[in-house]
Amino acid sequence: MLATFDALLAQPIVLLAVLAVGAGIGIAVEKFFNGIERDRKRAYWAGRKGSRPEPTQSGRKPAPVKAPEARSDFAADQLKAVSRASFTSRPLLNKAEGTVFMALDKAVIARNARWQVMAQVSLGEFLASPDKDAYFAVNSKRVDFALMDENCCVRHVIEYQGSGHHTSSCSDARDAVKKAALRKAGIGYHEVVAGHTTPAELRALVEKLVPPPDNDN
Repeated sequence: MLATFDALLAQPIVLLAVLAVGAGIGIAVEKFFNGIERDRKRAYWAGRKGSRPEPTQSGRKPAPVKAPEARSDFAADQLKAVSRASFTSRPLLNKAEGTVFMALDKAVIARNARWQVMAQVSLGEFLASPDKDAYFAVNSKRVDFALMDENCCVRHVIEYQGSGHHTSSCSDARDAVKKAALRKAGIGYHEVVAGHTTPAELRALVEKLVPPPDNDN
């Protein structure tokens, strides 16, 4: 081995060539291991983002990362559930609510035909908030009746309080949430109590809330 090394020292060009080859091999090995580490990091961050990792520059594919359930899969499961179930139609309003709706609708049209009465409307349809938690808190809650102006904006909400409505703390809590959200949005909240609100009082409430056509904003 020593004789071979002495021979290389005697031939500088050959020695330089050997050193160059060794350096090239070292660089290649370093790049190889750096590529493996880079691929591992890409796979990690791809998993954090919930996306499938793409092929790397080195041509190797990192270990597959399980992606979250796709919305299409969720919709497919819903379709399967609906397909195997039976459905029947039912009234949107019960008898008492229907009576209030007819009287309310008649009074609103008489006052201003450009306004409309909407029934069983979700708050999420006409309220918005940059706070996701606050929005989800009211999104699915419904109001019995909404008075909508000529610009399709809800201006007032009327809740029909039937017998036994306030017999539980849950209903009181739901009403408090709705009232707070509506107040912040500048939408009026009014109640019609079963057995305590006469047709004349309902008409008077409508005349108070709905402006006549000549006074439309």
